[in-house]
Parts: sequence; C-alpha cells; structure tokens
Amino acid sequence: MPDHSYRPDLMGHTKLIDTTPVVAGSMASFTLVYTAGKFGIDDLGGVRVAMRTHSDMTPLQTTDPSAPGYLTVEASNGAPIEYAFEYKRNIRPWGNCITVLCKGFLRPDDTLTFRIGDTRQGSPGVRMQTHCESAFQFRVTVDAFASVDYTPVLEEHHPTVAIVPGPPVIWKAILPTLRRPGEPFRFIAKGEDRWGNPSDQFERRLRLSATPSIDGLPEQVALAKGQFSVVMDDLKITAPGDYRIEVTDGDSLLATSNPMRIADSPFAHYWSDMHGQSGESIGTGTAREYFTFARDRSFVDITGHQANDFQVSDTFWDEINALAAEFNVEGQFLCLPGYEWSGNTGLGGDHNIWYRTEGRPIYRSSRALISDTTRPETDCHDVKDLFGALQGEDVIVVPHVGGRFADVSYAHDARLEPSVEVHSSWGTFDWIVEQSLQNGHRIGIVAGSDGHKGRPGASYPGDAKFGSYGGLTCHLLPSLTRDDLFEEFRRRHHYATTGTRLFLSADMAFDAPAQVYTRNPDFEPNAFVWQSTAIMGDIVRTDTSTAQISVEVSATSPVERVQLFDGTRLLETVQPFDEAEIGARVRIICKGQETRGRGRLVKWTGQARLTGACATRIAAVNYYNPDKQPQLTAPDQIDWVTVTTGGFSAIDVWLAQVEAGAEIKVETNLGTLRLALSDIGVDPVVLDCGGIDKTLSVQRLPDVLDQTTLSLTRSVDLPTVGERAIFARVSLEDGHVAWSSPIYICRGTP
Repeated sequence: MPDHSYRPDLMGHTKLIDTTPVVAGSMASFTLVYTAGKFGIDDLGGVRVAMRTHSDMTPLQTTDPSAPGYLTVEASNGAPIEYAFEYKRNIRPWGNCITVLCKGFLRPDDTLTFRIGDTRQGSPGVRMQTHCESAFQFRVTVDAFASVDYTPVLEEHHPTVAIVPGPPVIWKAILPTLRRPGEPFRFIAKGEDRWGNPSDQFERRLRLSATPSIDGLPEQVALAKGQFSVVMDDLKITAPGDYRIEVTDGDSLLATSNPMRIADSPFAHYWSDMHGQSGESIGTGTAREYFTFARDRSFVDITGHQANDFQVSDTFWDEINALAAEFNVEGQFLCLPGYEWSGNTGLGGDHNIWYRTEGRPIYRSSRALISDTTRPETDCHDVKDLFGALQGEDVIVVPHVGGRFADVSYAHDARLEPSVEVHSSWGTFDWIVEQSLQNGHRIGIVAGSDGHKGRPGASYPGDAKFGSYGGLTCHLLPSLTRDDLFEEFRRRHHYATTGTRLFLSADMAFDAPAQVYTRNPDFEPNAFVWQSTAIMGDIVRTDTSTAQISVEVSATSPVERVQLFDGTRLLETVQPFDEAEIGARVRIICKGQETRGRGRLVKWTGQARLTGACATRIAAVNYYNPDKQPQLTAPDQIDWVTVTTGGFSAIDVWLAQVEAGAEIKVETNLGTLRLALSDIGVDPVVLDCGGIDKTLSVQRLPDVLDQTTLSLTRSVDLPTVGERAIFARVSLEDGHVAWSSPIYICRGTP
C-alpha cells in the first residue's frame, strides 16, 4: 500500500493571500495560490484542497456566480482544467474537498489560483464554519504523476486561518447543583456568540444578585475584552436551601443560573462531558485545546477524550494518556484516559472506553486509517472479543449511538458496562435505553456530546448534520476523585440531561430495611448493605410488598412534565397544570429519526395556517441554528425548516381573536394535520410519519408556565416475581430533557 509520502518537499507549496482571523459564522472569501513543485503536474494529474468533514462552512458550488459558496480555479498557464467540490470524497477527516483535474499539464512554478467564495461576480462569499478553530486548515495534496495517488505537501505549506468568536448574545450563569453546607463552590458567568462559541468580545461591568443572598458574592464584577468569563472560587453557604444568581447588564437580565441545592448529603453533584473528539481524529482543534475547553470554557468537572480507535496511533495514544495525567487534578478537575472502540455495527458498534489510570492498552476495532506497527497488535475486531480482553482491567465501557450505533442486543457485559448513553449531539435515543431494559440489562443512563467541534461540555450543533445540543451527565460523588467516580459510576449513581444543569433526585423508601447492593448481585450476591432507602441506580431486594418513589426536580426552565417509567412501561405522566389551565398557546412538534444509523437525520419543511384565529407571537424550541428560525410570516401563517435526529423541534404559537370553529392546518413535507382548535388539548394529537418515532404533533399549553420545581411521591407495588426498573424522564418548557438512572427492585431474599 502506498504511504503517500513520496517527496512532499517536491510537490509544491501553497499560500493563502489573506490570513486575517475570521469571525465564526461570518461571510468570508479566500484566495489560495498553489505553486507547482519540481515535478509540475502531468496531464490528468491534479490537486486537492480539502477542509475537515465536520466544518459546516457553506458548501461550495461552481454554477451560480452570484450565490453563496461560488468557487473558481484558474491555471496561470491557461491549461484546461476541471474542478468540483464534493462531500466525503476524500480520506477522513478531510471530507470537504475541492478536486482539480489538469486536462493539460503544469510546469514547475506554474500556479493554480483557488477563489473560495469568489465575490467578483456578486457572490457574498462563503459563510465560515460556525465553530472557532485556532488553525482552520486548507489541506493540500498533489497527484503529480497522474497516478491518483495524492501526496500531501509539506506540513508548513498547508495554509491556515484562525476562526474567532463574535460578540456575546447568549449568557450563561453556572453554579453546582448540589453542595453540602460550608463546602466551597464556584460561580461562573460567561457570554457566547450567536453560534455558541465562548466570546471574549465584551467590556463592561456585570451586576450579580443572589436569591437568597450569598455571603462573599460581589454586587458587581468587571469583564474585560479578551476575557472569556468571570470565575468566583471558594464561595460558601452554611444555610440549607435552593439558591440562584441573576446576572444583569444595567437594567437587562442576561442570565439566571441553574438552581443550587445546599443540603446535608453523602454526595455532591459533579458534571461531566466525557465523550468527544479533537482534530487528531475526526474533530476540530488539538487534544490539548479540547481538554482546556472542558476545564476553562464549558466548566465541566469531568471529561475524557474519545477518539475513534482506527485513527489512534500508538504515539497519539501516548499523548492522550499524558494529557489526561497532566490535566487531572483530584478535587478540582478529573480527566480520564480513554478512546472510542468504533467497530462496525454488525460487530457491536460504538462503545466508549475509560480507564481509571494511564498506561493501559488500546484494543482497537481495526486499523483502517493507521499503519502503526510499533507495538504488538492487540486489536479486537468484535465487541465480544473486546469484552474478553478487558476482563480484569479497571475500566468502564458505555455503548452509544454515534455514526455507528451500538447493538446492545448483540453483546453486553454487566461487569464492564454500567450504563448506556441516551443523548449526544447526534440526537436523543430513548430506544437504546428501552432496548437495554427489554434485554434485562441493569443499566444507568448517561449523556455526553460526542462533539466534533472542540467544545466538550458546551457543544452546539451549528449548521451541520448534528441535530442537538450536546448532553451532560451529573454524577453523585462523595468527592471529586477518580476512585469515587469509578465507584459511583459502577453503581449507576448518575443522571443524564440534554445539556441543562438541573437538580434531580429519585429516591426509594421502604417500610423495613432492604438489601441495597453495592455490586451486581449476578456476580457478587453478598455485596450489599441493609438500608431503608435507595437512590437512582441502586439494585434492591426487599421483603415488603410496596415502596415509595420520590422524585424532585428544580430547574431554570419551567417543568412541562415528569414521566414515571417501570422499564419500558409508562406508569404515569405528571404535569404542573391540567386541562382547565391551558390557554391560547399551541405547540407544534416535529420529532424523530429515519433510522438508527448514519441516515437518521430528518429534514422538515413546514407551514401552519390559521383559519378564524391569528398568532400574536411565536417562540422556537430546540432551534439551535440562528439562521434557520421559524418565521411568523403573516398573522395567520408560520413557516419553518428544521432537522431532527431523534430529538424534537417545536414552535409555540400564542393565539388571539379565536372565532368559533377556528382551525389550524399544519402541513409538512412528511405529513399534514388539520384540526379544530377546540379539539387540541394537553394530550398531543400525533401523526405518525414513519421512521423511528418520526411524528408531527400538536398540543395545548398554558399561556405561561412558571413552576420550575416539582416534587412527587408515589407508592410502587412490588410483585412477587420479576424485577422493576423505576426511573423518571423530565421534560422542561425550553426543550431540555433529563433521565434518572433506574432503581432496580425485586422482592424476596437471595
């Protein structure tokens, strides 16, 4: 197999005419000049200029000189050339590729001039990718000999430009969600630009106001240009209660923090995004920048790096381990060594691998994009082989849905796999939880970003095939150490969210002490303690015929509903309102995915028309692309385009002047609903559109939801045979969702 490295020093060089930094998501134009090297380029040879697969810059086109993304290429010697832009027609991760085919030839020092976003005939240029990157690269490879074997030019001849943030338009205020009285905590205020990039383009004083008051919290803080955030460490509160902090700019409210609970507890809450990639594999930026972002930009407490194993050389595996050791500071920030086992779906599919310590082996699913043979081969091509190799390792494995999806019915090892990942930037996948529970797996529920844009912990989808904001996991830990993390992770003491930091508890109480297992009783039947209570993730055996499940939610956004499940069976839906309280608000929901695999993205084009009523205003839910927001086109018409990848997008419509017999017609490319407004209630009217949970639905909500907390207690009957898996799924008004890990409970004695 050719190594693609024949004399890169003789393959020419490339220059970007203007290297001025570009604001993420802004319009730009690039002129790139390739100068042929010693060999020139033979007849039917060519040049490729490639950008990363997950750059969401405007797709380039060659047919309309006045439209965005217009591309031209010119040869200095007048030689005839053909050129085109294609997606995923180049070796990963350089999938966005311009290919030039020389129909004549180039001599040494002849040039090709690439105008990417050529504005000379009216094109506005290209909209640059929506995420920041310190060195956005145009990667140049050359087929000098017409052999269709493209050789990269020398590394210093791949032009780069910095992509920088714009001014802040989104503000975040971050607190922990649970701390003990007197335990130190920190508060963070930060701004993000319209695409979700942390912004340092702000220079003003911010006012802070806590409810209840917090000693030591200043009334004002200064945020200078070049500063990404304000961080206040070592704050303390001794009085139990729920606390929030508001951030204002003069008279304008910029952000309200997530709620923080101060309570006596064996645990505190720590938040993680342990699942993402950097530019050494399919992502963006360097691994060092990735870890720095998690610690200093998104402010998660725990992270890990999950590069696709078939792109991880032995050298890069060493680097991941070295960086994890460098960034890991017990009590402050946890960083785990790991990788993603990325086997084909038919052999098990994607699984996250995290080690407690550095220096452990990497068991690859393949070496598809590496030829590294520096160490003995330890590849495991099938997930069953992987489980065998990991026996005895101090490791946690979590199946997930990424480009490939994990087939949890194909293989599962309860000793290694405590949980499954329900949500990431790829979408929301309740089906993997359901499939695991149907198979009898005792699993916890986690979430991460699987982000490819270098933003672990704050991963916006941008304008690409990722349809969701990245998820987070809240870990219930005695302290922030690797030992505590691994112990409590294995006991499933965690809950998942679609990216919001809400407080969630799910506890079980018994009339008499029960056996609460500290390990899976299938393997360690004597590893239990006697307790009258259990928390999310616990496995319990009791002699009582009933138990009390208590769920408590406290969030920034109002609670829309809480669903209680026993495995895959919905027990109850609790809402903080009833049919009598619904008002003039109608919610239109597009939801679902096409398939479980890569083709899951659903493109929706919709229009709602009102008859006998008009809309006074609308609000978008889970529309993360600022350039593709729903429009109130006329008082009786709403138009939208959106994508879903397992989650949902919704539009809230506030009605006025509603006449008798008023109707709404919701027409999309995938189906149509026509309803009398009087027939729409709290329960959605649902149209099945095929795919996997692909639906169009309409429901009513109160005009205003203002209840950000909800508590409930229910009695749970315990059958003499079988095991129950009780958990809560929480939905908020703003579109965020959270899942508690199930409590597994059965009757009898071992």
